[in-house]
Amino acid sequence: MPNADLPLSHIRVLDLTRVRAGPTCVRQLADWGADVIKIETPPSPQSGEGLGGPRHGPDFFNLHRNKRAITLNLKHDEGQKIFLALARDADVVVENYRPDVKHRLGVDYDAVRAVNPRIVYGSISGFGQDGPYSTRAGVDQIAQGMGGLMSITGLPGQGPVRVGIPIADLTAGMSLAQGILLALIERERSGEGQWVHTSLLEAQIAMLDFQAARWLIAGDVPGQAGNNHPTSIPTGVFPTADGHINIASAGEKIWQRFLAVMGRPEWGEDERFNSSTARLENRDALNTLIAEVTVSRPSATWIELFAEAGVPAGPINAIDEVFADAQVQHLGIARPIDHPSRGEVACVGQAVNLSRTPQPSRMRPSPELGEHTDTVLGELGYDAEALSRLRADGVI
Repeated sequence: MPNADLPLSHIRVLDLTRVRAGPTCVRQLADWGADVIKIETPPSPQSGEGLGGPRHGPDFFNLHRNKRAITLNLKHDEGQKIFLALARDADVVVENYRPDVKHRLGVDYDAVRAVNPRIVYGSISGFGQDGPYSTRAGVDQIAQGMGGLMSITGLPGQGPVRVGIPIADLTAGMSLAQGILLALIERERSGEGQWVHTSLLEAQIAMLDFQAARWLIAGDVPGQAGNNHPTSIPTGVFPTADGHINIASAGEKIWQRFLAVMGRPEWGEDERFNSSTARLENRDALNTLIAEVTVSRPSATWIELFAEAGVPAGPINAIDEVFADAQVQHLGIARPIDHPSRGEVACVGQAVNLSRTPQPSRMRPSPELGEHTDTVLGELGYDAEALSRLRADGVI
């Protein structure tokens, strides 16, 4: 059960989500204390590995911690009846089916609202709940391409490149979680729930941020800039005596500090580099000069020198190096989990810190398939005989 000290411990969530975008949303609620009931299809001889990867794999562990799990066949009349009974006392339902599926199953917003007008119903789709593409299957990489991200990622002339994380899935999930919290706050005033929905495509376009604004406001179509910042020069990756580092010199004050650390004050007088516009026009020439200097010293030396001068700079870490970093360890974002079969493992914690209601020191492990079916349905009044009948009928 949820931790009563956490801010969402009074909220019950029915989780119909699969794969990544929807579970990302629900994870935000579960981590902050919501009583999440994950609803999955009962096992059958024909069922293979479920969507989302192996149940004891790292991805499933990371997405589905802090939840309870039940099995329920929503295609069965009795399964739909049980779902609506659960929904009567729930605060939130989250789903990421294709828009037409939830209607066929009879678990759409109107069906749930009929039994619980206070419900906040969250949906994620590939392209939106209506419109010409609404019934198409949508996944992260398709949204990255349609949403413009792949056209601005990678080296100039390289051709389209996907980002190394499922950014559309993740941002859609985070956006829906924010929308659900907004609807819960609004419900305190109105007493009514509402339907909150987003899509991978909308989330991806929103994440374009200033790159989208360059087109919408200035009519500029951004292209690939590789490791260079599109507009802030010099910002990019530079070689050192033992590897590479990131340096970000944005604005005139930091540019002057940067020149002092580099020992090249004359660059500030060079007409090719004496303004931000000039540095943008002559970026390749400036980057070449910088690289000729940075390659003379090790990465750690440069990072220390830049830090002392107030110039942003840092290492380029592999994932294992990220979690070995002293600051990352201090932040404690790798949260331990005691799993009954895997022992102690860790998952990525929340990036937000609350002073009075902090995250628990340990996460609860992801549940086994149907682990809490008897408990949750027992809360609805089903006894052992009724549960046995439901299993025999393939409802749970």
